[in-house]
Amino acid sequence: MTASLARIWAIALNTFREAARIKVLYAIVVVVVAVNLLAIALGEMSVSQHSRVARDFGIAGISLFGSLTAIFVGIVLLYGEIQKRTIYSIISKPLARWEFVVGKYLGMVLVLTALVAAFALAMTAVLAYQGVAVSGAVAKALVLAWFEVLTVAAIAVFFSSFSSPFLSGTFALALWAIGRVTPDLRAAIASSESTWIKWVAKGALVIVPDLHVFSISGGDVDGQHVSVNAGFVDWGYVAAAAAHGALWIAALLVLACAIFRKRDFV
Repeated sequence: MTASLARIWAIALNTFREAARIKVLYAIVVVVVAVNLLAIALGEMSVSQHSRVARDFGIAGISLFGSLTAIFVGIVLLYGEIQKRTIYSIISKPLARWEFVVGKYLGMVLVLTALVAAFALAMTAVLAYQGVAVSGAVAKALVLAWFEVLTVAAIAVFFSSFSSPFLSGTFALALWAIGRVTPDLRAAIASSESTWIKWVAKGALVIVPDLHVFSISGGDVDGQHVSVNAGFVDWGYVAAAAAHGALWIAALLVLACAIFRKRDFV
């Protein structure tokens, strides 16, 4: 078991070093910083709303750009091994294929955690510039956004285990978009008179991770309006959402490992 963990950790560290050489990631960091600077400008244009704009833009930016980065990284870092044919030398070593997949994902977790931390620091700097402290609501929203990013990364790894980069990106992006509108799907089930619409919506709710649980600011939870700028959810909700994400991550990785194990690279 110790040897297996060592091999997984070695793959994770190598994946992190690979990601550090991807210039697109640095461009994404620049974009997120620019979004936070835009929040300052828009906040100055809003009377007594500068901190609200900074928090909304910051959290939304982490959720959006973090998820898109997770899809990109999940596709590039796994399929890249196949495209560059380095997978042949890897599978010839005493390394189980599931260890390779899990190690790749853990490496992505390190990369994405560093990026989310950088995004959070940028938002914190904006709030500090405005003389506003980071509240508990913001801390909870950051944790939720982090779990959303990690869940999206698992979705990307799952599709990359058997599909091409283009299709993997398309499928992952589609599931991310659908996962963000689960309340609308439930509303369609409740209000639609069309049987096929209800069945499609129910099917989507079953097979698509509910990513809306991570992005709730400005929406309703259990009939109560919640906002990162006012009354937000408690840590119990955050823990439940984290468990939801962890279960989906585990399920997607199990499926990815099973599929990748069956692939023929010869």
